[in-house]
Amino acid sequence: MIYEEKKLAKIVEELTIFFFGIGGNDISSRIQENNDTAIITFTSNYDLALAHKLDAMEDFLNREKNDSVEDVYWELVGLGEPGETSQLLLIGMMVDKASVHINENYVTIELEKAL
Repeated sequence: MIYEEKKLAKIVEELTIFFFGIGGNDISSRIQENNDTAIITFTSNYDLALAHKLDAMEDFLNREKNDSVEDVYWELVGLGEPGETSQLLLIGMMVDKASVHINENYVTIELEKAL
């Protein structure tokens, strides 16, 4: 099972790097495992001048899950440039469901991943 937990940690790492890259300085994350599902809850503030980087976030995170991409590329999560959205596409292919709520100062993301 530790293999799946490493993937969860990489997802949280990438989201953290992404939000640092867009001015986040109040970041929190939570991982809950329930039987065969994990829920990642992630909250961060961001620099309003970089809000445009959030425009496609929900679309990126709700891409169709691709197990073959996940199996090959999950270890690359976290290696992108801070604030770049390309790594969010990979996260989207790793999770089963994503919900993104963008407020004026904060973003809350809930990701669901089958284990």
